[in-house]
Amino acid sequence: MRTQPIQSATEVLVFKTSVSHRTDVEQLRPLLDRTLAGFARWNFDLEDRDRILRVENGAPARHELITVMRNSGYECVELE
Repeated sequence: MRTQPIQSATEVLVFKTSVSHRTDVEQLRPLLDRTLAGFARWNFDLEDRDRILRVENGAPARHELITVMRNSGYECVELE
């Protein structure tokens, strides 16, 4: 029997980042997929002046996500 991660109500986390190009996103994709595996969907809005990273259902990994981004050389600050 295959089990699925338990998901509660949708939570959307929003982060200001320094990611500026699609090539940056592609470079980060494996790290973000691994960090958020089973918990979240994510996307960048590079058109926004804050280069927003949105993460749906990402609560379990918020601090780890910030650490991964910073260790990869990018700014990542959660917005309220």
